[in-house]
Amino acid sequence: MTRTDPRVVAMIVAAALFMQNLDSSVVATVLPSMAADLGVPPVHLSVAITSYLVALCVFIPVSGWVADRFGARRVFLLAIAVFTTASALVGLSDGLVSLVAARILQGIGGAMMVPVGRLLLLRRVRKDELLTAMTWLTTPALLGPVMGPPLGGLLADAVSWRAVFWINVPVGLLGMVLVWKLIPDIPRGESGALDLRGLTLWGGALALLVGAAETLGRGLVPVWVTLGAGVVGLALGWAGTRHSNRLARPAVDLTLLRIPSFRMPMLAGTLFRCGASCMPFLLPLQLQLVFGLSAGESGLVTFASALGAFAMKPLVRPLLRRFGFRAVLAANGAAAAGGTAVAALFTADWPMAAIFIVLAVGGLTRSLQFTALNTLAFADVPGEKLSAATAFSGTIMQLGVALGVVVASLSLEASVAWAGRTAPALADFGVGFLVAGALILMSVPHTLRLARDTGAHVSGHRPEG
Repeated sequence: MTRTDPRVVAMIVAAALFMQNLDSSVVATVLPSMAADLGVPPVHLSVAITSYLVALCVFIPVSGWVADRFGARRVFLLAIAVFTTASALVGLSDGLVSLVAARILQGIGGAMMVPVGRLLLLRRVRKDELLTAMTWLTTPALLGPVMGPPLGGLLADAVSWRAVFWINVPVGLLGMVLVWKLIPDIPRGESGALDLRGLTLWGGALALLVGAAETLGRGLVPVWVTLGAGVVGLALGWAGTRHSNRLARPAVDLTLLRIPSFRMPMLAGTLFRCGASCMPFLLPLQLQLVFGLSAGESGLVTFASALGAFAMKPLVRPLLRRFGFRAVLAANGAAAAGGTAVAALFTADWPMAAIFIVLAVGGLTRSLQFTALNTLAFADVPGEKLSAATAFSGTIMQLGVALGVVVASLSLEASVAWAGRTAPALADFGVGFLVAGALILMSVPHTLRLARDTGAHVSGHRPEG
């Protein structure tokens, strides 16, 4: 088989990441417009985000098996088609039920699209090429968050919130053509038997636990339903853990957690993503509901975070080579926590230029942390475990994002209820930003447990002494 340039593969796979990231960043920006059109309170529309993320969490664990069974390239093409079709259906939604259904379908497509696309890349690169490949993969994908907020806001103001989902259609079609023409398939792994029981246990646990958190204290369903979902979810998670530990090839391979350079990004990364994901949910709502900005104006401000993230990418390799994963993740994690919590100080008196700068710097730190965590997670994973590792890490990543949206929404509503208000005020958003910063800070102690030379064969760092 001819070895395709990893940079070419990375750029094409990044088209799928671009589409998913564009969609994710757009939704938060247009939530107020969607809520007004559908007649739903803006904060309650967090279900439009979490339903998609729960679908990702439930179906990502099967992505590795499906790729090995049917071929990664074929699955990747089908996943892009499903995601693109679902995007069009989201734009056609006429109520909350149809919107959530279309978002779940999007999640199913995304569950196969991103981890299988990453697998196409990881099986083509050597360990010493991993950092370069991941940078090529994530840099173009960051165009989605950069373009999403301003483009989504402007489209919502000029046309409709529906138009922001339809822009995925041409991107998806282009991505399918590029995959078909330029990416040859990779040899299929040994899929073995599908662990249907494990998938059911873990999928049910994740869906019920996130659903319980989403409905906690919000009056959307009776209290006993929320509590029951949480208890059953915990029980299914316990059963899933016992089941996975008994099988040689489980749907969720917990033996991967024995690899220190994989375990730490899963633990610290979940806390970090949970806190970092609060920002894109809270900020557009604050700018529109409290500061009175339009969706377009809000998007032009919030895209500063993504712009900062995009600017950081060329600096990742030099920083990791100079200081190593341990030092970078610890110091930068603390900086990211501060950069998130400082948003609690925003008021209407702040110049928009100052808010823009703060958000851009925060985007720099979060981008560095995400890239370092994602790269380190695969630094020591053996080739025969790559399918399981991409599925596992993809599930954990999306779980962190889903929990972040839930935490942000709950923090906001709890503060509103505590103050006896009927709508979110400036102080309520401040509470949300402080909670987000605290979650990010909680990830730092985990990074300090790494050895100083962890991932040195990937970063090129050579600790002194």
